[in-house]
Amino acid sequence: MASGPRSIFTAQTAPSARAIALSLLVESEKSEEGVDVLLDRALARCSFDGRDRALTVELTYGVLRRLATIDWRLEPVLDKPLLRLPVAVQMVLRLGAYQLLFLDRIPQSAAVNESVNLTRAFAGTVGRDWSGLVNAVLRSLLRHPPEPWPSMDQDPAQALAVKYSIPTWLSRRWVERLGPAAAEAACEGVSVAPPMTLRVNQLVTTRDTLLEKFVQAGITAKPTTVSPFGIVLEDGGPVPSLPGFQEGAFYVEDEAAQLVPLLLDPQPGEIVLDACAAPGGKSTHLAELMQNKGTIYAVDRSGARLDLVKTNCRRLGVQNVVPIAGDVREPREWVPSVKKSAGGQPLVDRILVDAPCSGLGVLRRHPEAKWRKDEQLLPRHQALQSQILEAVAPCLRHGGVLVYSTCSTEPEENEDVIQRFCRAHAEFQRESVVSWLPPAAQEFVTEPGAFSTVGNRFSMDGFYAARLRKVL
Repeated sequence: MASGPRSIFTAQTAPSARAIALSLLVESEKSEEGVDVLLDRALARCSFDGRDRALTVELTYGVLRRLATIDWRLEPVLDKPLLRLPVAVQMVLRLGAYQLLFLDRIPQSAAVNESVNLTRAFAGTVGRDWSGLVNAVLRSLLRHPPEPWPSMDQDPAQALAVKYSIPTWLSRRWVERLGPAAAEAACEGVSVAPPMTLRVNQLVTTRDTLLEKFVQAGITAKPTTVSPFGIVLEDGGPVPSLPGFQEGAFYVEDEAAQLVPLLLDPQPGEIVLDACAAPGGKSTHLAELMQNKGTIYAVDRSGARLDLVKTNCRRLGVQNVVPIAGDVREPREWVPSVKKSAGGQPLVDRILVDAPCSGLGVLRRHPEAKWRKDEQLLPRHQALQSQILEAVAPCLRHGGVLVYSTCSTEPEENEDVIQRFCRAHAEFQRESVVSWLPPAAQEFVTEPGAFSTVGNRFSMDGFYAARLRKVL
């Protein structure tokens, strides 16, 4: 196990699922890495069986997913504000409260007693034993009747923030833009655990064939409703142990993300630029659509993340992706690696800009991110997104297609960016995405002709994409 998850315990030779979850929650407060990364690292160094692994994942993600609701329930039974306590004490209280409030299968006595034992185990690192307070607070929580939810009529943003554990600044934005009913649907979508969705690698197998393999392995699986490439698993266990992983039969990817490459419609033999490629999900999907023919230049400024592109290409049998390290906003860092036209200019047939964004459309997959983001991210990302579009636009040939996409729910990063770009570039013309989406996805076409799954009813992440053609 990595040093981080053991740091709050003075002696923990065989940590339990609860101890690992607590350490990860504490570490997440100061780490810039996602909890998924921290969790994978911790579990890789533990000899947990399937039950303990599942409990560790449930507790870690559950607390982060329900954090605001838990804090709201704890507030009436605390003598001092929760945030004035040491972080480890805050997290052990939240961990115990999550078990009491949301996990019916765990006996209440076990949830309280294990929380007290955990507190005693890390007493040496926080300077005193807080187990008495933890015991008193959790037992008081059991006795204290739940408060009624805040009124939607009086303050819908606050009510949604508490009920669905959403930052108030975000629930308020959604209420103002979408209205209370649609905002509640969006908040509810963020608060639930996402399904495990796979994109079948058509270079290797078919969806029907892979579904049959899962059935034979005793794994409950079904085809996705909207994407023609996807499979949803009920509970398949660790991804590398799934049938077909080593053979490159699938890539883990949300159903909405699977639809974005269709909008670019790359053809075999063409030259494509994937401007923000890592970790390679869309690059490898583009390669499938192109039947491994042609060239995909996959640019990313992070060498470590570009290594993920290479790894995914090898596993999936993708042969036409050319990884290029460089900041796509600085053409001098990557243009020399791109094949030139007869006139010496880099001219590509299609460009995908899957732009860096706030990630507000994928918060259910990264619940810790809800508490790390604020509204000031939006203008910063908008500036970055515009810079990327400006940098890659000259590389597109006449008649070529550019698709801009994000996993954001907010117009500042989506429609506003495209409208501003089109006003500044008369050579680009918007095209409706209708013709490139499967029939089940037609309801996600917006009035301006973009693709948006915000607030969808199919348990998909929130994605946006617009299609442009260079006409001049």
